[in-house]
Amino acid sequence: MEKTCFTKYFFLSLILFAVMWIIYNIFLGRNLTIYPHSWGNKLHPTADLSNQSAANLTEQNITPIKETKHFLVSAYKDHRINGTIRIISIFRRDDVRRLYCVIGCVQHGYLVTAAEVDIHSDHFGFPYQTTDLLCKTEPKCDATNVTISNSPYTSDIPDMIFLPIRNKERKEHNFTYNFTVCISNLFGTYNNVLQFVQTLEVYKLLGIQKVVIYNTSCGPDLDKVLQYYREEGTLEIHQWPIDQFLNPSKGWKFQRDKGDLHYYGQLTTLNDCIYRNMYRSKYLLLNDIDEIIVPYQHATLELLLEDLQRQNPTVGVFLIENHIFPKTVFDDKGTFNLTQWKNVPGINIMEHIYREPVKKDVQNPSKIIMNPRQVVQTSVHSVLKKYGGTLRVPPGVSRIVHVRVPLQGRLTKEQLIVDKKLWEYQKDLVPNVDRVLNKLGIYD
Repeated sequence: MEKTCFTKYFFLSLILFAVMWIIYNIFLGRNLTIYPHSWGNKLHPTADLSNQSAANLTEQNITPIKETKHFLVSAYKDHRINGTIRIISIFRRDDVRRLYCVIGCVQHGYLVTAAEVDIHSDHFGFPYQTTDLLCKTEPKCDATNVTISNSPYTSDIPDMIFLPIRNKERKEHNFTYNFTVCISNLFGTYNNVLQFVQTLEVYKLLGIQKVVIYNTSCGPDLDKVLQYYREEGTLEIHQWPIDQFLNPSKGWKFQRDKGDLHYYGQLTTLNDCIYRNMYRSKYLLLNDIDEIIVPYQHATLELLLEDLQRQNPTVGVFLIENHIFPKTVFDDKGTFNLTQWKNVPGINIMEHIYREPVKKDVQNPSKIIMNPRQVVQTSVHSVLKKYGGTLRVPPGVSRIVHVRVPLQGRLTKEQLIVDKKLWEYQKDLVPNVDRVLNKLGIYD
């Protein structure tokens, strides 16, 4: 009998506590939200959130998630998975927890759902790693903005920082650009003006229409070059102040280079560039600032991809081998040791026509040309998740011209391979480079 009474009073106490808790939250104005995929309180039931211009809608590329060690970068509607919102993020790998999506819906207020955490498989040993947060929506939610909370309760929505949701409309043709280059990171005192100008002018001759670059910092002369190409319309610059939030590594290997995040967040910016340009560009090239993907049997990249795609219709990822042209080895005749370029900061790639041979039984690293609509996640040298096939393009068809410090420094000039491919563009390339340097006043 005593046990029955105790049980009865225990359950009555629980019910009383629950009622008091609800009343407490109502009087405090706290918004109650049931768990995933149910509609929470409509804080702004008649507001058109598509035109929201409140201070808490950010265009910044790095946004801390409150009360976590994580950061939001950007949000995109992924039409390939039923319009799920994909938030590209940076996560501390040892602090993964349950998180919630707070989604702004046109004329329906806010929807709160559980976030699916999809950590990318490549991190090179660093504590922080590129991560996708997947937020499912309801059919009646015309989602315009989104943020992440560590609680399903949304009383503090007015204080939350929201990301705009991009890629709201799907496109499969009539893209703004045929070819876009994604250059992942620019940092430190990088001031390699001559090589940068030469590279962009070669790409324009090959059919590149847009170059996207993520800029943490650079040298003063190169900054002038960046502004010039931005005003021209060739270059799109996204500020990437990762060093204000983390201690980014200047290298790719954690044991050697240390730091919080691989190579100034290279993996994150590459993935962001894919989604940012998914419906703007037919193809994307993912490579570094000192690399040029060059077709060796075709006049332009467009002709190259037409052939590759016709022969491999299901392939969406084309891997291009990297080949080193040592910056320490010069053309003996000084054919392009031009007077007007002598005092321009940086490397003159036209002087370096000697290529290192491929080591036996060693596969050269590669960079990527892709159809972004067939890619889900990428690493630096390969794609992690995709929908189509992958083709490793033979170097005789296309290779990367990479002018940099040698990897096989003990080789003599006679052991290197003469490769004058870039000289084929000299007729247009030299005057085009001269024009840019003249306009910028970089000539001495």
